[in-house]
Amino acid sequence: MGMKLAHALPDDATGWWIYLGTLVLYALGRLFFAWLQARREGDSHPVRAAFAEEDDPDATSAALRGGFRSYRQFFGFVGSAVAVVLVAALTGGRLRVVLLWIIVPLLVIALSYLDFFQARKARSRAA
Repeated sequence: MGMKLAHALPDDATGWWIYLGTLVLYALGRLFFAWLQARREGDSHPVRAAFAEEDDPDATSAALRGGFRSYRQFFGFVGSAVAVVLVAALTGGRLRVVLLWIIVPLLVIALSYLDFFQARKARSRAA
């Protein structure tokens, strides 16, 4: 029985494209939720409003939670990681690939919404 070493970074271009795609999906999710909010609020230029959205960093309270702004974000991140690990560990072959291709994008979009919601809540408290 051999031992496998875990790689921290991918060795091939496909792995890097997957990482890049995940980051792009997250950014597009945040932009979409900001655009949708601006449109609901009747902004005349919702695309501009979506790109102009900035989070006000609350470094002290975020540092207390390990860089997360709320416990919801932390548990969302941990829960997503656990879900991906469980799917990867309990399935195999094509089923694993299909489930991961479905679950991972859904979790990334859910986390981007959670981050958007937390930023919007923080802005409403500041105003």
